[in-house]
Amino acid sequence: MKYDEALEWLYSTQNFGIKLGLDAPKKLLRQFLANPTRDTKVVHIAGTNGKGSTCAMIDALARSTGIRCGIFTSPHLVDYRERIRVNGEMIPEDTVLSYLTELKSLVGDWEHHPTFFELTLAVAMKYFKATECELIILETGMGGRLDATTAVPADVCVITPIALDHSDWLGDTIEKVAAEKAGIICDKKPIISSQQERDAEIVIAEVADEKRAPLTKVSGPLLGYSIKLPGIHQAENAKVAIEAMHALEIPLDFDTVKHALSSITWPGRFETISENPQIIIDGAHNPHAAAALVETWQREFPSQKATLIFGAVESKDIGGVLTQLCSISDSIHITPIDSPRSLSPEELAEALPTSAPQPTVHASLQECLAQLTTHPHPILIAGSLFLIGQAKAILSNHTFQQSSQ
Repeated sequence: MKYDEALEWLYSTQNFGIKLGLDAPKKLLRQFLANPTRDTKVVHIAGTNGKGSTCAMIDALARSTGIRCGIFTSPHLVDYRERIRVNGEMIPEDTVLSYLTELKSLVGDWEHHPTFFELTLAVAMKYFKATECELIILETGMGGRLDATTAVPADVCVITPIALDHSDWLGDTIEKVAAEKAGIICDKKPIISSQQERDAEIVIAEVADEKRAPLTKVSGPLLGYSIKLPGIHQAENAKVAIEAMHALEIPLDFDTVKHALSSITWPGRFETISENPQIIIDGAHNPHAAAALVETWQREFPSQKATLIFGAVESKDIGGVLTQLCSISDSIHITPIDSPRSLSPEELAEALPTSAPQPTVHASLQECLAQLTTHPHPILIAGSLFLIGQAKAILSNHTFQQSSQ
């Protein structure tokens, strides 16, 4: 196989859908010889919002101390290899090709074929082992209790803010979602939790108590440091990341923290990708994340409204997201996403609050961006990580590697 053919095979496994459970990923990691060595530390992050940013902060802090660090996140924005990085560098294409070729042969006759996410996790873990990472950072794909990443034993677990999302899979109440997220907690291993709604906090505390896991509850933002990622919620994520480093027993000093947080980047989170016109992208795709985005916009642009470009996928609380975003928008442009899960412009328009401006409907994001090329007001692209990945690809002339997971 060539690299493109290997990716085509991997992407075809998305047809198997999402399968929650630990037996299959444990078998895959074992037979692919991809479990971490005894001297490798693992930190596991679950939550509804802030997972990726917190992962990136732990990665930046660890690397600032000289630790060789591997990080696994999802989804990617433009390039599949964004999901797997060592010391900030994406996994090489030839390594992906080699591992996927081996995996295709390994699982070809399995009765229950591994999923796209399970195979990607196996590629990541094999690469982290081969490159002798001292610390591995794993972001859950969905939930926690039955997420494939939970098949990897963790030394420290982190739960970022919990809100309703993926209700079809995780439950329709905060308590049910929290129980799934708290499923990552390991026996007698430290658990760090962001400030949570009361119902989620109770569930996390109960699971931690049952597993005799020492629980650290973090509240409020980190003060005294400049953080490159804008928004008060990022200062809160930074405080959680530092607590995770303490739990990992990795020593920090002021200069190390200052350097890491002042230089950190995390694509797709209030990221400026164009100056003329000014375009900001943000992956807010649920009401909790949208509220944080609105607060950040009002801090960064106190006297300006946004021109909103919006697209979303199914199974999200689109009405709740749009209610938040319309409060900072003076015009709205609706576009479908290049994804089989995309909601139609008609479905999106129906979800708009009655007070919203009349939307402009576009056939594609490319057409929408072309019409706003000389737009004088700041443009905000939000609603889905798939949409902002597509925007980054268009504006940087890169090939968009479409994914539904």
